[in-house]
Amino acid sequence: MIKGKYLIHRATFFVLLLSFLSSKSQTNGDTKYPQGYFANPLNLPMSLSANFGELRPNHWHMGLDIRTNKKENYPVFASADGYVAHIGIRPSSFGKFIILNHPNGYSTLYAHLNEFYPALEKYIREKQTEKKSWAIEIDFTEKDFKVKKGNEIAKSGNTGGSQGPHLHFEIRETKSDRSLNPLLFGMPLQDDVAPTILKLAMYDRSISTYEQTPKIFSLQKTGSGYIIPKIPILKTGFKTLSFAIQAVDKFTGSQNGNGIYTARIFKDEEPISEFVLDEIDYSESEYINAQIDYPYYKAGRGYFQHISPLPGREERIYHLYNEDGLIHLDDTLQHTITIQVGDANENFSSASFLIQFTDNINTNRSARKPDNFIPGNVNVIEKTDFEAYLPARCIYDTIQPVYNNTNSTLPNAVSALHQLNDNSYPVHEEMIVRIKPTIQVKQEWRDKIVIQRNAGNAILKPVWQGEWLSAKTGAFGSFIALVDLTPPQLNSIGKGDTVNLSPASRIVFTPTDNSGIKSFHAELDGNWLMFTNDKGRSWIYKFDEQCPFGVHELKVRVEDIVGNITEKTWWFKKYPYTPPKKKVYKKKTTSKKTATKKKK
Repeated sequence: MIKGKYLIHRATFFVLLLSFLSSKSQTNGDTKYPQGYFANPLNLPMSLSANFGELRPNHWHMGLDIRTNKKENYPVFASADGYVAHIGIRPSSFGKFIILNHPNGYSTLYAHLNEFYPALEKYIREKQTEKKSWAIEIDFTEKDFKVKKGNEIAKSGNTGGSQGPHLHFEIRETKSDRSLNPLLFGMPLQDDVAPTILKLAMYDRSISTYEQTPKIFSLQKTGSGYIIPKIPILKTGFKTLSFAIQAVDKFTGSQNGNGIYTARIFKDEEPISEFVLDEIDYSESEYINAQIDYPYYKAGRGYFQHISPLPGREERIYHLYNEDGLIHLDDTLQHTITIQVGDANENFSSASFLIQFTDNINTNRSARKPDNFIPGNVNVIEKTDFEAYLPARCIYDTIQPVYNNTNSTLPNAVSALHQLNDNSYPVHEEMIVRIKPTIQVKQEWRDKIVIQRNAGNAILKPVWQGEWLSAKTGAFGSFIALVDLTPPQLNSIGKGDTVNLSPASRIVFTPTDNSGIKSFHAELDGNWLMFTNDKGRSWIYKFDEQCPFGVHELKVRVEDIVGNITEKTWWFKKYPYTPPKKKVYKKKTTSKKTATKKKK
């Protein structure tokens, strides 16, 4: 048990902390974000399945996911007066979405919609037909489609990258298009529950975070906050160090674990570093890979969020209170470390412990090598038939390059298989890889070459630079150049000279290809036919007014990324259809009198 002087310091600390939090709330609270201006966009009690800043693969979640009772087609209402500024229809992303601009300098986004309100839906359909494209993006002016607060603007749905019915809702700063945390605007959600801090990870910051396995500590909640159980003093051989946390947050009355809003760390009552997830630009969202322990996450072990930044980060979420945001132990005295984790409603949990540097602990530091990839620098690796160019904003922490190559046995390979590290290291700005083929490439093959990364995990379309193939990539891994002469495969819609589609409600094509599908085009009786591609794999046409009853010719053209083309034509008939009635078989019954006679 810690007595005396420490308890006095602890009381003093919390007075200072309250002052610190008060000054922060002046920045992020009512004085900056208008309270109550934006209404709940659904006529349902607001309940969230995800909040702003929640951790996702390669991005922070940029808004609120509002529950719709696992159902679709609830009316979606304008959250404030304004006008339709933009609509989009994107596969494997927002699906159908709408952006409203408001007179106070903010915009709201509503995504995963099933349809827009009738006048807008009609206009969009005309533009899709005009452009012969289901996927579409359109900007509008203030004169085009005005809305009032509470007007119905759409129906909720499950389109795009959604994994279940809900409404994705964002508030943005119109001028910068930066996404803001909607919970700072006084959304109708009760929240008096502080975050739960689960685990703590400690890093030696004299070396790269990628060159070590962090020391992980489980935390225990007590009446005065979280502690590291059975470790009254955390002794370490690290002179420069940092911490990361595992933590979740919940709203009052909800068991759903959401992301946290902020975490900050103090040494002896002095603030060192913090992150605050209040404003994020979409161009910055991939920096989540610098905020988490990326190798730990890629190993499938969950998320740790760094409270102190990595050297290669540039996003705005971190605020430093010393030169580097790291903890420095320059003596052998005991020091108090306090970590505060909070939500957007200023509910905070605290973890506190003593730490002490000692020379008696072997740190097993690896020596820095001269060929290391260094964040903030341009890094290059050059081999006989492989090169990689990493721009200055490519990596977040120091990486030791590991390269090897092997001859490929694939029949369509035109190069060796080159391995440069693996995808447990994140890449921010794309790097350039260059491969020199090991065989003579025929002239007619030169436009049919792709670079395959990680055994088909990604297909890159390279350009020729002399006798080298060059492509941009967003990940480390294995790279090989292949020739693709195989056109896409396209499923049939049925058998016979004239396929009977009267019983069908839709036509579905799921083309496959070695290199990936570049375009899909369908025509019905010579006119463009709109197939949707909402989930990014299948193209679907649901029978509507584009296909009147009768006999029709359907032509489909599919092209892959190297220009191989498959074209197919079918004749089909479509007439009113009534499913046959199921026959009801009555079970034969035997009377008691007949059964008695049979026995006799």
